[in-house]
Amino acid sequence: MKTTALLAVACLAGYATVAQNVPPEGTPFKMTGNIYLPKKLPVTEERVKALTVPAGFTVSKYAEGLDMPRMLALAPNGDVYVSNRVKGTVTLLRDANKDGKVETTKQVAQRAHLHGLALKDNKLYIAAVRELYVADVKADGTLGELKTLYKDLPDAGQHANRTLNFGPDGKLYLSVGSTCNACDEDNPENATLLQINTDGSGRRVYATGLRNTIGFDWHPTTKALFGMDHGIDWLGDEDQQEEFNQIKEGANYGWPSIIADGKPYPANKPKSGETYEQFDAKAVRPLLLYKAHSAPLGLVFNRSQQLPVEYKNDAFVTMHGSWNRAQPSGYKIVRVHFNEQGQPQQFEDFVTGWLVEGGKSEFGRPCAIVQASDGSLLVSDDDNGVIYRVAYTGNKVAPKKKS
Repeated sequence: MKTTALLAVACLAGYATVAQNVPPEGTPFKMTGNIYLPKKLPVTEERVKALTVPAGFTVSKYAEGLDMPRMLALAPNGDVYVSNRVKGTVTLLRDANKDGKVETTKQVAQRAHLHGLALKDNKLYIAAVRELYVADVKADGTLGELKTLYKDLPDAGQHANRTLNFGPDGKLYLSVGSTCNACDEDNPENATLLQINTDGSGRRVYATGLRNTIGFDWHPTTKALFGMDHGIDWLGDEDQQEEFNQIKEGANYGWPSIIADGKPYPANKPKSGETYEQFDAKAVRPLLLYKAHSAPLGLVFNRSQQLPVEYKNDAFVTMHGSWNRAQPSGYKIVRVHFNEQGQPQQFEDFVTGWLVEGGKSEFGRPCAIVQASDGSLLVSDDDNGVIYRVAYTGNKVAPKKKS
């Protein structure tokens, strides 16, 4: 399917790269956007074997036939919990004989729109659209009663997929996306990252101006928080690029007034009454940018010594894949190189090949990503009902890390 959408509003076709150079009011800009969804193909063993990975790595099916596996949470004993946001279920997956393939699946919870998952102290925290639940994990891996911590999270709108993660401080972090593509939010908790105590108390906004940061994690050494934010749609094939941010307490990341590397968005003046230049001076810009519309979903740092030393403290990001551009982007897993000082340097392809036939077809849309105790990466594919296992089995030298 391929269509062309025209948007004639005072917006960003031909915007400047400096915040003060904003098109004057009353100046129309015609902008062209594309919609293209590659044809979905079956996930055959032959196609999985054809995926491209660095030397020494392999990709296999960890689980299949799961309908729409979305977010993942990994228990200390190796059990995996996976959510299905459409059916509102949480399912337990178990690889009892540790052969890298799930033998047991069991549904352990169901509520409307269950999505985000996080485990701590033998309790599973589960986020829906407006609700946050917690349940005890029983000895057999099933869950006790789901207790409601909140039922007043912001309304969903365009980005309903709340995600969860625990920080080094032991607190729960909950991402709340924007209700829209680009707008002024009425609820101050939209387009933010929230911080919450494990008992549900202390809920507060940790960072703002984040359009939709689904994947986020803390650097293993510096403990700094990093996340990937989704760029605004309908700005053309190459804009807005996806943002790789260091997320700091109290910081504002600019959306929707300032996007990417300081570009103004004329349709949304700063609510503060400041000029774009004044607002941009206080906003935090991304450290890296990635190809527009790739839709980053999962992010996890490598904490394992099982991977080559060159991968120490690097991050892995799943790119779910585009719909809002003529030539598809994403449909892959990328690696983010970090230097010894804990700063991100560049993106590099890690697992590719789900996009085939010159971009006309795909057999995988990587979603959540977690790292098991053996260093392997488990990656969900909510479009094809598969969870992949990316494992290091060789001892070949990986590319040297750039300083």
